[in-house]
Amino acid sequence: MYKKLNEFSRGTRKIMLVAIDIVALPAALWAAYALRLGSLWPASISNGLWLFVAAPFVAIPIFVRMGLYRAALRYVGIKVLITIAKAITITTLILLSLVVMFQVQGVPRSTFFGFWLFAMLFIGGSRLFVRSYIYNYTKKTKSKQYVAIYGAGSAGAELTKALQSGWEYEPVVLFDDDHEKQGMEIHGVKVYSREMLPSLMEKYRFSLVLLAMPSLSPRKRHNILEKLEKYSVHVQTLPGITDLVSGKAKLSDIREVDAADVLGRDVVPPIPELIERCIRGKNVMVTGAGGSIGSELCRQIADFGANRLVLFEQSEYALYKIEKELETYNLDVEVIPILGSVTHTRRVETVLKSFEVHTVYHAAAYKHVPLVEQNPIEGLQNNVFGTWRTAEAAKACGVETFVLVSTDKAVRPTNIMGATKRFAELVLQGMADEACSTRYIMVRFGNVLGSSGSVIPLFREQIKNGGPITVTHKEIIRYFMTIPEAAQLVIQAGALGEGGDVFVLEMGDPIKINDLARSMIHLSGLEVCDDENPDGDIEIKYTGLRPGEKLYEELLIGDNVTGTAHPKIMRASEEKLFWEQLLDYKEQFEDARNNFEIKKIKCLLEQVVSGYKPEKDIVDPVWNRSSLNKTDPKPLVVSDTKSVH
Repeated sequence: MYKKLNEFSRGTRKIMLVAIDIVALPAALWAAYALRLGSLWPASISNGLWLFVAAPFVAIPIFVRMGLYRAALRYVGIKVLITIAKAITITTLILLSLVVMFQVQGVPRSTFFGFWLFAMLFIGGSRLFVRSYIYNYTKKTKSKQYVAIYGAGSAGAELTKALQSGWEYEPVVLFDDDHEKQGMEIHGVKVYSREMLPSLMEKYRFSLVLLAMPSLSPRKRHNILEKLEKYSVHVQTLPGITDLVSGKAKLSDIREVDAADVLGRDVVPPIPELIERCIRGKNVMVTGAGGSIGSELCRQIADFGANRLVLFEQSEYALYKIEKELETYNLDVEVIPILGSVTHTRRVETVLKSFEVHTVYHAAAYKHVPLVEQNPIEGLQNNVFGTWRTAEAAKACGVETFVLVSTDKAVRPTNIMGATKRFAELVLQGMADEACSTRYIMVRFGNVLGSSGSVIPLFREQIKNGGPITVTHKEIIRYFMTIPEAAQLVIQAGALGEGGDVFVLEMGDPIKINDLARSMIHLSGLEVCDDENPDGDIEIKYTGLRPGEKLYEELLIGDNVTGTAHPKIMRASEEKLFWEQLLDYKEQFEDARNNFEIKKIKCLLEQVVSGYKPEKDIVDPVWNRSSLNKTDPKPLVVSDTKSVH
């Protein structure tokens, strides 16, 4: 008897509902007679006994036709009740028509009004009773997690209703900052002010707050999260309004608080002319197409009306993944996946010629600071010579625009990765000064949220595993930007350049990594374990700066910066090298690379890259185990003609 009704087969549930209706309809007719004539069994009822058979005989086919036996019992709501009202109205009118047509005596016409009311009560009530039975039985047999919902607007109301119909969560309170909504009840759940959260947590024993405000601006969302953070309650959120409108997400897609929510950075809408200038109707190639920035560039390029999109990537898996993702977009763009390395000049040149590429976005690079520090030869080969050869191939093939995705670590670098990226910038600046039809543009920005190697996924995984969270230094700060915003600004910056431009993206205020770690712990409903709170949940462990890492990142080498047509893109005027100097350095770098001379490479980078202060120690594990480090390197013969113009 206690078996859940929801566990019955669909056919069994239909038979059960039909049986209820066969009993309920005559009962409603009898109740209408009794009410109208003031007797439980009036004498004149015998004239209308046939109506007790006709009522279910007429009504059941109508109910079937209107889908009343297809509705899921646990989702019975206002729409189902309206359908029941329509079906009973039709049934009542048919029965009344039969009585009038056959001129049946002893059946008061007003009885049918009572029949309509009682039928609504019995038919609708029976379904609400069954739904309530399933709901209450579920609560008894399967404990639902109590949750609070922040936001009493339309999204919060829909989420409350959806959770009440589900099996996992039970909304017990709603919070909203709007004083007019406080005190209201939405689907039986009362709305409170945020200040009541601590006392209500204790009363209702909920440990999860769902943020149901998808249309809120990033800045306002950040402010709310900042206020919730002090309560150490686990916060999850609904997708943003953009994802909901585009169909990429549903209202029920609850997710963890994203780093972008914590960041609270407002995104400036793109300028359509800038977005389309280098893309619409053109053939575009993205190198490093499977990487964090490269793959997002591909998505946006496909959206913005490119004629042909060439995905150039040396990782087979990364290439396969982005190609398959783009296939699902069903956009009118030809997507061509190409396996290859940017260090292979002939390969790059052949691809550019074969597909008549107009625009190249060069995102291929080794960017993980400690790994490049440990593998300087490969960092030089990929970041410098890969860029050089791809840029030369673009020039030879008549590519219109070549955009280099650079990094803030290129500014006064302390690591080989940053130094090689700055050298790549110098190469493109030198090429741009030579008479050439190709526009060479560089776009420099800081860290992107969610990229490979980003601290955000690492922190989330460490919290999931119970800690500790590893932070290199208490005072370390970084600039952050979301991947979609970074890619969008790279595309727009590429349209602004005239050739040899270094563009810097406005990154907002720097974020202290230690504060970010603490925010993520608190918004996971946990507490930091430290000297002040030894009983906390997650410890923050400071591991020390890694080789080549510095506390503060910068975006500009000098102070000579001007604005552009886009409020978040600045143009930097920075020092350059003459082309002859670059060729001289190229020859020396190639010689050092071929002879595995790490010290020479670091010395050359120190000379060519302004402000580069390398680590004293060489951390390349191969070099350190090789006998090469026991012999004196060849004497350096470096041209002392570093003129700036």
